[in-house]
Amino acid sequence: MDQISTKMKTTLLIAVLWWVVAMMAMPILAHGSIDQSPEAVKKWFKELGHAKEKLTELHFYVHDTVTAKNPSAILVAQANTTSKSPTMFGATYVFDDPMTVGPEPSSKVIGRAHGVYSSVSKEDASLIVILNLAFNDGQFKGSTLSVLGSYPLSQKYKEMPILGGSGAFRLARGIVTARAIATDGLNEIIEFHVLVLHY
Repeated sequence: MDQISTKMKTTLLIAVLWWVVAMMAMPILAHGSIDQSPEAVKKWFKELGHAKEKLTELHFYVHDTVTAKNPSAILVAQANTTSKSPTMFGATYVFDDPMTVGPEPSSKVIGRAHGVYSSVSKEDASLIVILNLAFNDGQFKGSTLSVLGSYPLSQKYKEMPILGGSGAFRLARGIVTARAIATDGLNEIIEFHVLVLHY
């Protein structure tokens, strides 16, 4: 009886150790080298019932430059009346902004913020922002978050919903809170606080 008990304990211990090793390896596999083939995504969905939702908090800075020599945002469309509008109604920009760890432009780049923003209000300075946060360094390398929301320029904090994501952020939902910490004409350094639920 003692031999069987010892054997069972040894087997259980080995199983637990394998599980711990697998859990430790998951972040390495899950971030930056996620298989995004249709088969892998289908398998991921089948295993979703056993996954636990978690909350991740991210903090970084986005540098949006319009008037620099090498701008990260460019005007791609406007109406005939845009230049006469006090809110630049109709102006539409496409952007590819660096995301950095700190507010300094020389700070480490962890990804790119890609998207479009347009002035959508005739009375208030307010933008609609369609944004994809693409992480290319760190824990979430290879993953993205998709954001769509209003960006009222007169408000200190701009809250935008996270509608989804890819990689480690599949089926993501959450909130981005943005705040301009430095403004120079049309150029801004924007602080991002992200709270995201994902599996």
